Amino acid sequence: MPTPGMPSPVKALGQARPSGASMAPQARCCSPAALQRRLPILAWLPDYSMSWLKMDAIAGLSVGLTVIPQALAYAEVAALPPQYGLYSAFTGCFVYFFLGTSRDVTLGPTAIMSLLVSFYTFHEPAYAVLLAFLSGCIQLAMGFLRLGFLLDFISCPVIKGFTSAATVTIGFGQIKNLLGLQGIPRQFFLQVYHTFRNIGETRVGDAVLGLVCMVLLLVLKLMRNHVPPVHPEMPPGVRLSHALVWTATTARNALVVSFAALVAYSFEVTGYQPFVLTGQTAEGLPPVRLPPFSVTTANGTVSFTEMVQDMGAGLAVVPLMGLLESIAVAKSFASQNNYHVDANQELLAIGLTNVLGSLVSSYPVTGSFGRTAVNAQSGVCTPAGGLVTGVLVLLSLDYLTSLFYYIPKSALAAVIIMAVAPLFDAGIFGTLWRVKRLDLLPLCVTFLLCFWEVQYGILAGTLVSALILLHSVARPKIQVSEGPVLVLQPASGLHFPAIEALREAIVSRTLEASPPRCAVLDCTHVCSVDYTVALGLGDLLGDFHRHGVTLALVGLQVPVLRALLSADLKGIQYFSTLEEAEKYLSQEPGTQPYNISEDSVPEHKVALLKA
Repeated sequence: MPTPGMPSPVKALGQARPSGASMAPQARCCSPAALQRRLPILAWLPDYSMSWLKMDAIAGLSVGLTVIPQALAYAEVAALPPQYGLYSAFTGCFVYFFLGTSRDVTLGPTAIMSLLVSFYTFHEPAYAVLLAFLSGCIQLAMGFLRLGFLLDFISCPVIKGFTSAATVTIGFGQIKNLLGLQGIPRQFFLQVYHTFRNIGETRVGDAVLGLVCMVLLLVLKLMRNHVPPVHPEMPPGVRLSHALVWTATTARNALVVSFAALVAYSFEVTGYQPFVLTGQTAEGLPPVRLPPFSVTTANGTVSFTEMVQDMGAGLAVVPLMGLLESIAVAKSFASQNNYHVDANQELLAIGLTNVLGSLVSSYPVTGSFGRTAVNAQSGVCTPAGGLVTGVLVLLSLDYLTSLFYYIPKSALAAVIIMAVAPLFDAGIFGTLWRVKRLDLLPLCVTFLLCFWEVQYGILAGTLVSALILLHSVARPKIQVSEGPVLVLQPASGLHFPAIEALREAIVSRTLEASPPRCAVLDCTHVCSVDYTVALGLGDLLGDFHRHGVTLALVGLQVPVLRALLSADLKGIQYFSTLEEAEKYLSQEPGTQPYNISEDSVPEHKVALLKA
């Protein structure tokens, strides 16, 4: 369906930038642009129209019919009672209405976030709610301090490795529900072992129903992808049939789960139940209360400090991965639909969602790629579509929870498996092999270790990526050109770990040759140097002088010249072009280096630096 344009909050902010560099900071903070930046709703609400309302209502309804069965299913992934999935599904709809900078993104429970919650909360709702509160506080702090750039240090191969491992873990974790197996542990390797060991105990009813649900979901998804666009010249009957097909395929999760629940209820009436059912779901809206800062168990009271210590690395992994997932979704759809998102504002939106969500017993949430795709394909125009979704979830909590009893777990397992299957990117391995094979290392390290412990996989993959980055800094590629004069050109900047490699490359080709040779160091790609590099160049110049040959520099940029002057190096010879340096070192008449004083460095290129 066509998506009407929505004024981008970021673009609108740019048009309202205050003039005058001398404006007081207090005035800037209270300017309309600053207010719109913190409340993006002010950028699009004045232009809101009835046509947008219609499209937002359709999109919100479509997402609502998707999120209700998914929320029930993801609560199973998080090892929490089913109502906690619904508790987590509505707060983000209302918060993002005010604070979101993407018209497409929907916040709520996701498969990956639910998996992380199961790892770090020990199947205890109190831990999950507290984790949501603390994660939100961390995300809010990062947003206010504008620390979103820290996410850039987690490379794409690490993210792909984590999401692929999570897909396998989540998908395989639902095999037990798909087959109706009981007593299967949640640790991945034990889960694999016990699933195959108990495969003979498969319940035929659950297996058949689960496979039928998967086939139905797949067929409806393929139909959704091949529904032709509606044209105004089509007859009303054709347009009505298109609308019905579009509605059925978009709400396929709700449709399939309702079908499975109806089948289960039919058997229940006959007195025979071949399926494992979801069971009792707490009725009514969640109470509004502070998150639990202590929890009472059979062994006593666990204090707040002990709860934090128990969650450990989860306090870093959960908020960071939540931010990564949400911002990646927002940027992906912003790129597809030609608008911009403010990453730091997105941090504030998701952080406040988790803080406020913890007051209504939500576990940590983030942006959902699948539901965001449904939102975009339904023609959403503004974040107002989330209001319809949120209201629909609240209505289901208030009126439909008694019906959730009859939903077979195998049907929810089918929903989860079909939802996470697209997250496994098998093509990334071939892509990295063609682009840069070394990137396969952090991908594989993250992928494999995440099956053991998620935090170890992410940490190890990030460390490997950092080592690859540091290696490229410490060992920059040096292009060597042989000729009358040896020319060496570093392919990237020079930093202190690189000076020894540069020295070895130059000395091995010049001073250790017989006889020693002059050389030119082409610094065209060097935009800055540090003190260690300056000292290393000084030592090189001294070695060349003692051997009676010259090391000339070409292409020094002004910041590099300033640094070398400040280091008070002796006898640096600089030429503006490589041709001049080669002529001078070949002893051709008429070519001399320039002598420019230190005071003229900010205004001119320096030709010769000497004491």
